[in-house]
Amino acid sequence: MRTIIASLFISLDGVVEEPSEWHFPYFNDEMGAAVTAQMADTLLLGRKTYDSFAGAWPEREAAGDEDAGFAKTLGDARKIVVSRQPLEFTWRNSELLEGDLVEAVTALKNEQGGRIAMSGSISVVRQLLAAGLLDELHLLVHPIAIRKGERLFDEGENPIPLELVKSETFTTGVLYLVYRPAQATGETSYDDAKGNLSQGEQ
Repeated sequence: MRTIIASLFISLDGVVEEPSEWHFPYFNDEMGAAVTAQMADTLLLGRKTYDSFAGAWPEREAAGDEDAGFAKTLGDARKIVVSRQPLEFTWRNSELLEGDLVEAVTALKNEQGGRIAMSGSISVVRQLLAAGLLDELHLLVHPIAIRKGERLFDEGENPIPLELVKSETFTTGVLYLVYRPAQATGETSYDDAKGNLSQGEQ
């Protein structure tokens, strides 16, 4: 089964909206290496993220500047776009995800192939997390509080337990955190927690 890995720039107070307005001062070789390592031959993107990418990367590839190699990698990748509306694609290797999101992504994971990468696409990430279809969540946590804008986690009925499997601190103060879905912890009372504290003191 293929795995889906989502990567997000996120502020200290959880904002993920418009990272282009605040994250560039923290971009260095460490972050560049982390972003490049997360690439895959298949990308799953929400429509807004796709529109942003398609409006910039083809031109950068054509310009032949220092980021043209990364732009070509994006262009060569299979790009699957989540949208409720029909779309006309001008960027090569782009296609629309057909049908119900959960059913279609489940079928996609069951195809032959390598891992599937996601970038941005907040609403899609939320839905896949809730459905248990996201295998890893990579967060590049920037040491800044934006104080306005859309946050990664919205209001919901059920908690989403996660397990931290990797952490790294960049010289800029950015934390690179990798999470995987975890088993629910169950209900724990204050008395339970107090009992654990008492055992630790023995």
